[in-house]
Amino acid sequence: MRTIYILWLRQLKRFIRKKANIVGALGQPILFLVALGFGLNPIFAKAGDGSYIQFLAPGVIAMTALFTSVFTGMEVIWDKQFGFLKETLVAPVSRFEIFVGKTLGGATVAVIQGILVFLITLIIGFRPENLLLLPVALGFLILVACLFSALGTAIAARLEDMQGFPLILNFVIQPLFFLSGALFPLKNLPAILGVITKLNPLSYGVEGLRYGLTGVSHLPPLGGFAFLAAMIVLMVIIGSRQFTRIEV
Repeated sequence: MRTIYILWLRQLKRFIRKKANIVGALGQPILFLVALGFGLNPIFAKAGDGSYIQFLAPGVIAMTALFTSVFTGMEVIWDKQFGFLKETLVAPVSRFEIFVGKTLGGATVAVIQGILVFLITLIIGFRPENLLLLPVALGFLILVACLFSALGTAIAARLEDMQGFPLILNFVIQPLFFLSGALFPLKNLPAILGVITKLNPLSYGVEGLRYGLTGVSHLPPLGGFAFLAAMIVLMVIIGSRQFTRIEV
């Protein structure tokens, strides 16, 4: 447990030191909120679906958690190249603990970024429907952050340089985001897209956040919570096994 705490704290300190990265990570969510939120709001309203900003805000918060947590893998590759990870791996500690520490550190950073974006959405004009459901939204935010931080760390365990990571981002993470319902409603989709969105774990995170913030969801929140929790357990098992294969 001490190893997990040390690695978690190191990730958090690294995040706090890089103030420029904190500001830079907020640029894309703000762009989505302003450009898409205000740009498509009249069209969305004419379609009879209400305010697009109310719909979009949970998706943008989930997007922030997704990309921030996945980029934990970049830090793992960085540590590989500069020797810090080797020093950690040769220590007399379980690699499972190392993996969990890295994952929790990345997830914590992603949750903080998600909360910052939530505060920005309030400035933009978003308003939660029920304050009592905010803990539900926070719970789903944590689940999304933990799942994709574990995914990013597991992928990084198999990569030796940073050149392959953008390919993973483009061919795995981007489709997960765009097919999650973050930017468009999940109702009335073509059959094949409907199946894909229901298999996409991020869909349950987005809809869970949307339920916690707006009280509306196209997927069952309780089932989504259980599905995400199961995916986290599976990813931790897979990721910790990948860590055992890293040669030092």
